[in-house]
Amino acid sequence: MWKINNGAPILQLQKPTDGSVVFEGKELTHLSNRQIRKLRKDMQIVFQDPYGSLNPRMTIGAMLTEIVNAHKVVERRDSKQYVGELLEQVGLNRSYFNRYAHEFSGGQRQRISIARALAVRPKMIICDEAVSALDVSVQAQILNLLLELKKRLNLTYLFISHDLSVVRHVSDRVA
Repeated sequence: MWKINNGAPILQLQKPTDGSVVFEGKELTHLSNRQIRKLRKDMQIVFQDPYGSLNPRMTIGAMLTEIVNAHKVVERRDSKQYVGELLEQVGLNRSYFNRYAHEFSGGQRQRISIARALAVRPKMIICDEAVSALDVSVQAQILNLLLELKKRLNLTYLFISHDLSVVRHVSDRVA
């Protein structure tokens, strides 16, 4: 039986104590840090606590632009435009570019976290209790956003949750 408490071992943010992690035919637990860094572009994560995973000293625009430029997703001159499109893609206004994380609600912060995960055009996103800290109406909005993005961008999610009704709503297969 598979038991996943969080997504960190899958991305090798924490080394697993047992078992294996295979992504696209590659055993990740045996790869070097350099090899893992290259693969992380294809695998991103959305954590339970969006505020804890956002840099409070940077605007969201600067934070997202830094990621886009570091991974050379688009030309530097196009990164601000790309980040604006990312914000709109997750249901936020481009004008939020110069705001800080503390200026947003929990649901908006989770949308920023989703934009951050999407910024590098991953193949898979790990949603690690991504909606459990949100109230029910905001949960539904975020879940619907994730489903829409999955279809539009041909994404794969590894959705980790204790709430089986949420799992049933978003999952094609359950382990």
